[in-house]
Amino acid sequence: MPQQHLNRATDTVVLTVSGMTCDGCANTVARVLSRVPGVVDAKVDLQSGRATANGTASPAALVAAVRAAGYGAESAASTLDTGGANGGD
Repeated sequence: MPQQHLNRATDTVVLTVSGMTCDGCANTVARVLSRVPGVVDAKVDLQSGRATANGTASPAALVAAVRAAGYGAESAASTLDTGGANGGD
């Protein structure tokens, strides 16, 4: 039945984002994250260099979207649990 996706709990993914220098950059990252399928809400804190996305999107999809927009990104949890999402600097 198609109602399967309705039962899935939303997760919060925290990303460390580099390359943001102004509020416009932070707004761009938030907009890019909000367009990833499965994202319900996205927020970016320019000062801390962190972005949070709530929803069902995978951390890898979120990182890929931010990188495609020209910023550096990695899952903040990648330092705790590296599930194959190792990226080179």
